[in-house]
Amino acid sequence: MPCRNPIGAIAVAAMLLSSAEIAQAFDDAKYPDLKGAWDRTVPGMPRFDPSKPRGLAQQPPLTPEYQTLYNASLADQAAGGQGSHTVYRCLAWGMPAMMNGYARIEIVVVPDTTYMMIDDGNDSFRRIFTDGRDFPEDAEPTFTGYSIGKWIDTKHDGHYDLLEVETRDFKGPRVYDNTGLMLHPDNQSVIKERIYLDRGDPNVLHDQITVEDHALTRPWTVMKDYKRDASPRIDWREDVCVENNPHVLIGDDTYMLSADGYLMPVKKGQKPPDLRHFGQAGK
Repeated sequence: MPCRNPIGAIAVAAMLLSSAEIAQAFDDAKYPDLKGAWDRTVPGMPRFDPSKPRGLAQQPPLTPEYQTLYNASLADQAAGGQGSHTVYRCLAWGMPAMMNGYARIEIVVVPDTTYMMIDDGNDSFRRIFTDGRDFPEDAEPTFTGYSIGKWIDTKHDGHYDLLEVETRDFKGPRVYDNTGLMLHPDNQSVIKERIYLDRGDPNVLHDQITVEDHALTRPWTVMKDYKRDASPRIDWREDVCVENNPHVLIGDDTYMLSADGYLMPVKKGQKPPDLRHFGQAGK
């Protein structure tokens, strides 16, 4: 039957053409297969440099000022405190600590954005924009930062095999791990990544992370490896940080809730909180 509405025919043709262009633009065969759940490969407590033990053995290239602060954080934790670690208060890990592998990572690739979703504490997620944009001048600072990436075909075979990412525009406080190894509070960090599948084992993912930060004497580069769980029905757990969190921050002091629901100290000789706003019973 001939079309009696040429404008409508043009609109339909344009819609079909647009859909075809979108489908053609996203040829997922050009991208690496990152489906599944990615777990860290190094056992034990997560840390920024998986190749070294936690704490001072990480050998972070800190300035003298921030080395002193880190030593104090470790000493405070040894005495029962939290040091400069803040995630116990259910603040977000942010970058780069969220890539330590505290929980498994799901990666979703579409043409203009690569998403990383992490079920840990605050259900963290990253958006890595790969649509060719520049960093905005008015980006709102976040713990995760603003990430811009570029897919690269290093073998020149028509398939992307490397994602280069740069992340800026942070807010804090942020730490590398829960030993209280902190980044500079000016939040001017620049974090660069090279993310790619292992050429010998496509079930291993590498993330080379380089941090430039004013608390460091030089850029700090580490390699993180993740192993794929390709089960057809993956167990995605829910982790809600505030649920059953026994830590209580009052002023600048941290206390704990005991099993019977009462406030208790975390360090020997710790004074009780200021109760000036509560009526005091007479002795």
